[in-house]
Amino acid sequence: MEKALLVTIYLKSDRSGWSLEDSACELEELVASCGVEIVENITYVCDKPTPNFFLGSGKTEELASIVHDLKIDAVIFSHDLSGTQQRNLEGIIGKKTIDRTQLILHIFAKHARSLEGKTQVELAQLQYLMPRLVGHGIVLSRTGGGIGTSGQGEQKLELDRRRIRKKIDKLKDDLKDLKQHRLNIRKKRRDKDLVTVALVGYTNAGKSTLLNTLTSAGQVISDGLFTTLDPLSKSLQLPNGEKIIISDTVGFLNNLPHHLIEAFKATLEEVIEADLLLHVLDASNPLALEHNKAVFEVLKELQAEGKPMITALNKIDLIDDQKKLERFRRELNNPVSISAKTGKNIDLLLAKIQENFAERVVNLEVMIPHSRMDLVDLFYREGKVEEIKYLQEGIRIKLFLPKVLSHKLLHSKQIEEIL
Repeated sequence: MEKALLVTIYLKSDRSGWSLEDSACELEELVASCGVEIVENITYVCDKPTPNFFLGSGKTEELASIVHDLKIDAVIFSHDLSGTQQRNLEGIIGKKTIDRTQLILHIFAKHARSLEGKTQVELAQLQYLMPRLVGHGIVLSRTGGGIGTSGQGEQKLELDRRRIRKKIDKLKDDLKDLKQHRLNIRKKRRDKDLVTVALVGYTNAGKSTLLNTLTSAGQVISDGLFTTLDPLSKSLQLPNGEKIIISDTVGFLNNLPHHLIEAFKATLEEVIEADLLLHVLDASNPLALEHNKAVFEVLKELQAEGKPMITALNKIDLIDDQKKLERFRRELNNPVSISAKTGKNIDLLLAKIQENFAERVVNLEVMIPHSRMDLVDLFYREGKVEEIKYLQEGIRIKLFLPKVLSHKLLHSKQIEEIL
């Protein structure tokens, strides 16, 4: 197992609300999900980054000494490094350095399962690598595996610029084809008049657990960061019988680099196209409000912050302080307290989702002939039958039905509404 030294840096200009300790804990969580042994997490407070090493030269020499004494394999920074900073650090330290983007890409590469997910990761890795193809030092010789080398993007770092550009162009073309496939799927949903709900939230907030609870999706659950990279969409029938599509999406992160949001916009398109956002927030986390802010920062980047939203205050089974929950309910957007794990208040959540689409469903009482049992099957399949009576003159049914379908049946005189 690789031994890593973590370097958490707090810039005095940081206005995110995150403390040095909070940032250090999150970096440890990210690195732990890579299966790396964390030897130590060193913290520094800096006025501003230096152009050569990010840290000052004295602190860099100090790092080099620690790496030598503790026999460290990799040094992982909490911030992004420029190509120059990374090369200079590796020249002094003598071991590979991993910055924030590399770390996130490594985790993405571990969890990508679909062709599209793998393609996006490889493209993002190559785009990250391209401006760093200078010299022939440690940066260009990481072919031995370990953290920072997952995925196809860093298997052959000695590829020249022309070959990498050619590969990048090929990956972009592949993503265009995959995008067209997604557009075709969304068109079919629109043709069927299906609305979509996208699960969004901070990584490890419980989105996949909630999707499983709502739909029996069978999504693999793991207590770690970024365990879901590829979006998964499932059908869900609301209490009034309406069918909707609900999609799990990649988790967000504090200060998620802009270029990664751009690189993974294909994965995040479910968020952009959704009719309703279901924001899953881990209410038991001490940084819940900071996580909420980070989610809205990413939504702003996606120009999706104005979409209708429900906030699911998740993991209430882990909360004893009811005053904390009351505060969240006052301060957060359209909240409902739930436990995706135990199923508590899931009925309240479904009712709140249903409220958002109430105008799409009508309550009818109709009479149909005994010969139209096909319509009875349709009502049970596409709506919710409240009462059915088999009378001598026909079948009398009280039901909820999607407005589009009811108009179609009434217009074609296949059903007759009882007023």
